[in-house]
Amino acid sequence: MVQAVRYGGRLALAGAALMLATAATAADTAPADEAYPCLMEPWQVLKLAAPVQGLVASVDVDRGDRVKRGQIVARLEAEVEAANVDLAQVHASDDSQIQQVRAKLAFLRRKAERNEKLRASATVSLAQFEEAESDARVAEAQLHEAELANATAKLELKRARGLLRQRDIVSPIDGIVTERTLGPGEFRHEQATVVTVAQIDPLRVEAFLPIAAWPRLAVGGQAEVMPEAPIGGTYKATITVVDRVFDAASGTVGVRLSLPNPGGTLPAGLHCRLRLLEPKLPG
Repeated sequence: MVQAVRYGGRLALAGAALMLATAATAADTAPADEAYPCLMEPWQVLKLAAPVQGLVASVDVDRGDRVKRGQIVARLEAEVEAANVDLAQVHASDDSQIQQVRAKLAFLRRKAERNEKLRASATVSLAQFEEAESDARVAEAQLHEAELANATAKLELKRARGLLRQRDIVSPIDGIVTERTLGPGEFRHEQATVVTVAQIDPLRVEAFLPIAAWPRLAVGGQAEVMPEAPIGGTYKATITVVDRVFDAASGTVGVRLSLPNPGGTLPAGLHCRLRLLEPKLPG
């Protein structure tokens, strides 16, 4: 036992020694091979929907189907949006106005150059020379206007394609469809989802360990996860989160682990046991 000293810094030193002794005692009470309860869950569960409202045209997946990242899982009616894309494509690809103005500008520049040479010999009047110069400058402005119109048409095409893409519902992850909420012909309002997808590779393992295990917890640490029957087996997982705020009522600390699950062989929503592994010493 450390006795408290009444005088100044010696009292603080004695208190610190008492805290260290208490922490050491707590660490000693956590058996190295103890298995703690845990729960295997999907890494994330996403409810998918379009950013716009509309009538559901098709749903290409159903409960239990595997989906890939970037896969279109459903579509809203998009006849009008598709027509707008076709119309914008025609406008964006039409550069005839630019070609006409370029040809006109080239002619007027040659005319202005000839008049400039003839002006030196007084063959043409000053008015004719200035008129040719003015026509060339007007044509340059017309060319800039035509190029701007074409650039605007290309932006309109990009916008139309974006609006069309909003009618597609795309999975942002690899996962399993756990629920299909709407079907073809139903109306998707602003709060309705169409498909729910769960990512099960990796799995997320959640556990609450006694505070006595705190000295052995660190992000990147390894642990063994043992799913309950009938799955069974032992699998390696990596600590990804260690809570910095303890639960004083239960005397526990929350821990999250990442459990690789290639091919989705392990199911989610399963109770398990967790055993911390000691780090391997170098050499």
